[in-house]
Amino acid sequence: MTGRAERIGLLALPGLSFLAIIYALPLFMLLLKSFQIDGQFSVAEYVTFFSDEYNLNVLWRTLRVALLTTGLALIIAYPTAIIMARVKGFWLSVFLVAMVLPMSVGVVVKAFAWTILFRTRGVLNDTLMSLGITEAPIRMLFTETALVIGAANVFLPFMVLPIYAVLRQMDSRLPEAAASLGATPVFRFMNVTLPLSLPGVVAGSAFTFSLAVSMYVIPSLIVGERQQTLSMLTARSFLYLRNEALGATISSILLVIAISVVLGSSWLANRLGARQ
Repeated sequence: MTGRAERIGLLALPGLSFLAIIYALPLFMLLLKSFQIDGQFSVAEYVTFFSDEYNLNVLWRTLRVALLTTGLALIIAYPTAIIMARVKGFWLSVFLVAMVLPMSVGVVVKAFAWTILFRTRGVLNDTLMSLGITEAPIRMLFTETALVIGAANVFLPFMVLPIYAVLRQMDSRLPEAAASLGATPVFRFMNVTLPLSLPGVVAGSAFTFSLAVSMYVIPSLIVGERQQTLSMLTARSFLYLRNEALGATISSILLVIAISVVLGSSWLANRLGARQ
């Protein structure tokens, strides 16, 4: 058994080495940079960041947008995943293509498409005015609502697919058995389907939140510079202010948030798996 584990470790060594050099080492250097000022160890950049009300507002906005995006994506994704788990053949292929194909399109293209829809003389405003619902264009672009809707659309496959994978593996006889015992549809969903699908919900939420909290292109195109996020603040620090210490500090904060989400979701998934 030990020899087999050693052989598996040797096979994984090239991949782990590649990840360590290409991924882990730059992140470590970035983290180290955030604690250095003129070559000396210092936490001054962190103190400065958390002492600035503007930075705190940007941090809260970033977390709020990520949470709202995750929530909206979950509301749309869960019914979609249930339908996908129940259909077969042609319709399953249609749903899978609809989920996977948009992932092959660049984020810039998808985000720019939403700017066309949300602009003052865009499709949505023209439709609302032609139907007589509104008399004048509504300001949609450069709003947090537009950002949440656009981001939820872009990241939707990352929420749907994990939930679908879990629901697909669920024994379809379990809800039927509950129904034979007189359970109502709501009771079957709340006590059978939902608990068994929670690992997929946790995984999808972790994926979506991690992507939403660090997105850069989508907010840059949909809300611009009016509503900064941490990723946009990081880019401005590196590219325009030439303040590498501040950029590294903000990047490290984003890294801590992402690691916390991964660890928290892993712990929660293990707890849910143990209960089942």
